Amino acid sequence: MLKSLRVALLALCLPGLAHADQPAFTPAQRLEIVKIMREALKADPTILRDAVGALQAEDQDKESSASRNAVAANRAVLFNNAADPQAGNAKGDVTLVEFYDPRCPYCRRVLQSVAGVVAKDSKLRLVYKDIPVLGPDSTTEARAILAAQRQGAYLKMQEALMSDPGKPTEAGLRVVAGHLGLNADKLIADMNGQSVGDQIKANMKLARALHVTGTPTFVVGDDVIPGAVDADQLEEAIADARKHPAH
Repeated sequence: MLKSLRVALLALCLPGLAHADQPAFTPAQRLEIVKIMREALKADPTILRDAVGALQAEDQDKESSASRNAVAANRAVLFNNAADPQAGNAKGDVTLVEFYDPRCPYCRRVLQSVAGVVAKDSKLRLVYKDIPVLGPDSTTEARAILAAQRQGAYLKMQEALMSDPGKPTEAGLRVVAGHLGLNADKLIADMNGQSVGDQIKANMKLARALHVTGTPTFVVGDDVIPGAVDADQLEEAIADARKHPAH
């Protein structure tokens, strides 16, 4: 019955696509389908819930498959781009990639928990992909963090800016640079330079290829994990990646 109702639902919603090699249903056939659906739902109202659940599960499976294919197609630039900032064990057996926006409140929320996962796992390598998707202030902070990478202070600048709710300004960034022992003039110049701009563009292009729709988004093994997941979820995904190494 569930299968029949599912077919009926699809037939009503997509009459021209349900069977591409057959003509659309006639008005009489459509009325008969509606009658079947009504009788089935009266007999067992849970059928509709199960049908919707089955459709949602199928959609999720398709999205998961598409994500895995995208990861496989972009594996080299995703995991092995020498320009990417990283933390943890540079020769780790598993790489965790994080796409994040420095102004994203959810990214800020998981900042310390992600750092804790890295500190706890001596065989984990973490790669950062800065994608400023929340506007000009995000772009300014992403550029400053990547500019600090040129002076070996990526993580220090990241922590300083992501713990500060204030609006980033050049004067403020110069003060932060001074506190971190950086060359402020070089920081500002690198922020506005082509190298940093190209790095951000490459990250954004990769995010689109992987269908990243929000921040933070994590990638480990073959899996794309959206959202501000907790440390336990990340550790579980990392353990699974170790059990099933990607090729």
